[in-house]
Amino acid sequence: MASNKKKSRKIILYTSLIVIIIAGISIFNFISKKDDVIEVTTTKIIRKNITNVVNAIGKIQPETEVKISSELSGELIQLNIKEGDIVQNGTMLAKIKPDIIESQLEQLKAGVDASKVDIEFNKTALIRAEQDYKRKLELYEKKFLSLQDLEISKTSLEQSKSNLASAYARLKQSEANLKQTSRNAERTTMYSPISGVVTKLNVEKGEKVLGTMQFQGTELMILSDLSIMNAVVEVDENDIVSVSLGDTCDIEIDAFPNRMFIGEVYEIGHSAIVTATGTQDQVTKFQVKVRLLDKEVKLRPGMSCSVDIKTETKYNVMSIPLGAVTVRSQAMETDVNDGKWGIKKEEKEEDKKSKIEVVVFINKNDKAIMKNIETGLSDKGFIEIIKGLNEEDVVISGNYTAVSKTLTDSTKIKVNNKPVDNNKSSKR
Repeated sequence: MASNKKKSRKIILYTSLIVIIIAGISIFNFISKKDDVIEVTTTKIIRKNITNVVNAIGKIQPETEVKISSELSGELIQLNIKEGDIVQNGTMLAKIKPDIIESQLEQLKAGVDASKVDIEFNKTALIRAEQDYKRKLELYEKKFLSLQDLEISKTSLEQSKSNLASAYARLKQSEANLKQTSRNAERTTMYSPISGVVTKLNVEKGEKVLGTMQFQGTELMILSDLSIMNAVVEVDENDIVSVSLGDTCDIEIDAFPNRMFIGEVYEIGHSAIVTATGTQDQVTKFQVKVRLLDKEVKLRPGMSCSVDIKTETKYNVMSIPLGAVTVRSQAMETDVNDGKWGIKKEEKEEDKKSKIEVVVFINKNDKAIMKNIETGLSDKGFIEIIKGLNEEDVVISGNYTAVSKTLTDSTKIKVNNKPVDNNKSSKR
């Protein structure tokens, strides 16, 4: 019995100690929590030039690109170029077998000759009809011929004149057909309409090609003038309103990773390019052509590129890092129990949206003071401050979680602007 009592006392003693320890830890954590200090980084407001940039991706394309097709169908019997060749304006490119059209030419030439013979025949008939009418007119005047016979002779004369006129018309028509077919015969040989490079060749010698006179036709090749190149990009509908003709552009071409090309906007499309129409993924963009001012002979049509269009620049403006700017809503409140942001249940949805404000936090006596601000242009790292801050203010710029979620007005902070030693962290 005595041993059992001793054991019970020990258990009670140990249990009491454990409870006291747990309570002490809880009290310490509670006190510590009240005095939590958030570690942040700060930065000073600076003055700098800020340029608003619209980014778009696209392809490199030549200013002039000509697709060559044959107007006549037939066999390709001559091909004087290959892909990549440089050609001059007027250079012979290819030739279609002209046997069919040569037969047509012979027929039409024969038709022209026949029309000339017909004219001569009708000229002779007209002379004979004129003589006959003149003779019968004299007989009629002497009362040796009736009026009916004279009128028959006159009708024959008029018919001869009409026959001669018809013969001349047939000759003109035959000559026109011959001229048109002769031009078509010339089209069996194709010449370069521009000076440039053969950037695409779709056929080989001996192939049958379809002409464009009655059908769509076979595309034989593409000639491109590579002396003037453009970056053809698609700009989102929300950004196109800020793009203007003549805007300066920085162009990055994937094939030239260590080089930046300079260009300017010279054409802005007015017709929208819509993809995924009628779905949630519908996107509306507009085509913009950017003229490359740098000359580079190694540029090729179809190369991928990324273009930064500089739409507007402001000089010597108050600026802070983009990471220092966040939003807060008056509909939010701090939960005392867990310190997380929550939404008041009684707030209506439209009230929440209307009360969202753009803010920054500044360091004042080791406290985060929330300031409402109005912003302007932004670039890749900084944003313009129009109003809400003074130049002597020190802005809290990090860390991200603190700025975007944790900090509230008058939160205690500890500034740590020491750079991270990457060598030490890598050794660990």
